[in-house]
Amino acid sequence: MSQVTDQTSSQNLIELAKKQYEKQQRSKVPGHIVKLPSLGWAYPESSPLRSGTIEIRYMTAYDEDILSNQSYISQNNIYEKLIDSIMLTDGVQAKQIATSDIEAIIIMARIHSYGDKYPVLVTHPETKQQLKRDINLSEIEFKPFKLESDENGEFEYVRPDNGDVLKFKYLNIEESNTIDDGYLFSELTTKSICAINGNRDKNFISDYVKYQFIGKESRSFRKYLSDNMPGLNLNIMFQGDNGDTFESRFQIGSDIFWV
Repeated sequence: MSQVTDQTSSQNLIELAKKQYEKQQRSKVPGHIVKLPSLGWAYPESSPLRSGTIEIRYMTAYDEDILSNQSYISQNNIYEKLIDSIMLTDGVQAKQIATSDIEAIIIMARIHSYGDKYPVLVTHPETKQQLKRDINLSEIEFKPFKLESDENGEFEYVRPDNGDVLKFKYLNIEESNTIDDGYLFSELTTKSICAINGNRDKNFISDYVKYQFIGKESRSFRKYLSDNMPGLNLNIMFQGDNGDTFESRFQIGSDIFWV
């Protein structure tokens, strides 16, 4: 029995050594600091991300393999795997990063690895003509974010109808991925709320959302989250063929690293 245990321990040490070696090798690739749209307020004070920045390295051919991995594509977790690979900040996993910060990290990874010029196809709102245009990714700005959280990375919302105090957070990738699309509104609301009048019991919060959060007030709460959510301003101004300008929303697609 001890021989089996010794073999298992040795194998674990070998795997650990391999991972440490890979981390050391990848850390030799130049890195850069990325500012987060949440300014760090989406995280507790114990998180390295509370600083409002994250350090990532330049992408290599190894990371391009991640982007083309069919298993990751089918599981819809390419960006999560990529960020875990290029992240240099210790003590953080991609699944812990707020979804509102993910796009900024992806955009900066693309800029520093392939440049800031990105071709897009946009539709003119009046002529319905499709136009080929280039976006300068480095000119994309953050949405204004004025909320400040407590030491737990939680924000406060007071129901205007009855004065109930709700503590809420902006969901990370792991939490967002567990939301059932069939129960989008209720699950998003429930998972975002951390406490109600100081009560943090999950069952209490779930029952509150089901039976006490009437539709009008629940919608107002979700609108507050949406209106104040940090992120990138992806509304871009384009020029038409006749010299006019129009606004269109830029969608970050799966081809962001391939064109």
